[in-house]
Amino acid sequence: MGIYVIRVPDIGEGIAEVELVAWHVALGESVKEDQPVADVMTDKASVEIPCHVHGKVIALGAAVGQMISVGAELIRLEVEGEGNLKEDAAPAQATAPATQIAAAPAEKSKQSDTKASENIAIPAVQAPKQASVPPARPAAHAPVAQVRKEGERPLASPSVRRRALDTGVDLRLVHGSGPAGQISHADLEAFAAGQGPVLGGNPQYVERHGEEVIPVIGLRRKIAQKMQEAKRRIPHFSYVEEVDVTELEQLRQQLNKIHGATRGKLTLLPFLARAMVLALRQFPQINARYDDDAGVVTRYEAVHLGIAAQTDGGLMVPVLRHAESLDLWASAAGIARVAEGAKTGKLGREELTGSTITLTSLGALGGIVSTPVINHPEVAIVGVNRMVERPMLKNGQVVARQLMNLSSSFDHRVVDGMDAAQFIQAIRALLETPALLFVD
Repeated sequence: MGIYVIRVPDIGEGIAEVELVAWHVALGESVKEDQPVADVMTDKASVEIPCHVHGKVIALGAAVGQMISVGAELIRLEVEGEGNLKEDAAPAQATAPATQIAAAPAEKSKQSDTKASENIAIPAVQAPKQASVPPARPAAHAPVAQVRKEGERPLASPSVRRRALDTGVDLRLVHGSGPAGQISHADLEAFAAGQGPVLGGNPQYVERHGEEVIPVIGLRRKIAQKMQEAKRRIPHFSYVEEVDVTELEQLRQQLNKIHGATRGKLTLLPFLARAMVLALRQFPQINARYDDDAGVVTRYEAVHLGIAAQTDGGLMVPVLRHAESLDLWASAAGIARVAEGAKTGKLGREELTGSTITLTSLGALGGIVSTPVINHPEVAIVGVNRMVERPMLKNGQVVARQLMNLSSSFDHRVVDGMDAAQFIQAIRALLETPALLFVD
C-alpha cells in the first residue's frame, strides 16, 4: 500500500490561494477516480476538484472555510501500489495533516527546547481554530404553573394586587405558590426578576437563550468582501425617480397574448434592459469601469449587463453580454438563462465577470425605494422597485395608473449628479412612451 497526495491545483489567472468551501468525502471513505472530493472558491468562481486515483481517505488537509495556497496538500489517500509520496521525504512521512482518522496523544517531554525541536515533527497543515460557542444557559427549575381557565381571576391579596399595579405586572401571567394558587409577594418578586414560569404555555412569554454561530465562508464571504470593498472605495450617491408604466404594462400583456406561446413570456426586465441600452448611447460615461488604482476610466460601446440574481448561496451577478444586440425576446431568454445558471451553479467564469453596468430587481417585494450598492468596479447600478397602482392626476382627472420607482446609485468620482439625473430621465421617457424602445 502507498500514500497518494492530491494538492490544490493551479487554477490560473495568477491565483495564489483558494478557499475550501465544501468536502464531498469523509475520513475513512473510499473514493474512485474522477469522483469530486472538494469544492474550492476563488475570486472568480467555484471550482470542483476531482480525485485522480482509487483509494481510501486517510487525511484531510484543511477545514471548510480555510484558505489554502496553490500547491498545498488538499487530501491524502491510501492506494494500492507506491502512490506519489516519496519514501525519502522523511518530514512528510513523519508529519500528519490537521484532520487525521485517529490522532495519537501528545507525549510530555522533559528535554530541552533544542532537543525537542529536533525530535518533534511540526504538523503539515494546522487546523483552524473553531469558534467558541458559549454553553447554553441552564433552564431555571421552577414548579410548573397550573393553567388558569379563560376569564378566571388570579388569587391575590389587596396588597399584592396594589404592588402588581404599581410595578406594571399582569397577575394573570404570575404563578401562585400559595393555597389554591394564591399569589404571594415572593411570587411577584420572582416573576419580576424573570424567574417566574409562564402560564398557559404561551411561547411569546418564554425566555429564550439559544445562540447560533454561523461561519461566513464560501460565496457568502465573497459577497461580504465585495460589498465592503464597494462601499469603502466608491463614494455612492443615489437617485430615485417615479415612472408611469401603465402603457408599458399594457404593451407587455398584449405582446405576451400574441407571441407568448411561440416566443416566450416577457417580464418588465427586457424592456428595462432595452431602455438602458438606448439611454447609455447618450451617456457613455455611465457604461464604464473605473480602475481607481491605476486612475483609469474605461468606457465601453458594448453593454455587458449584470443581472443581480438571488441564489440559495447568496447574491450573484451573472452577465448578459452584448445586451445592445438583443431584441426583447432575446433579452428575456438571456436573462432567464443566466439567472437560472447562477441558481444552479452551472455558469462559466466568463459569464460571471466583465459586466459594465448592473440591473437589480427585488420583484414584487421591491419596496418603494432602495439604495443599491454598485458592483465594483462599475460606476452605476439601476434598481427596480415594486409596481403599484395609485391614483394620479392626468389631464385634469384622477385616474388609476401603474407606477414604479427606479432607485439607482452612481460613483460620484466618475458620474456627476446632473448626468445621473438626465440618464434616469432618459430611461423614464423611454418606459413611459414604449414605442420609442423600437426606434433607433
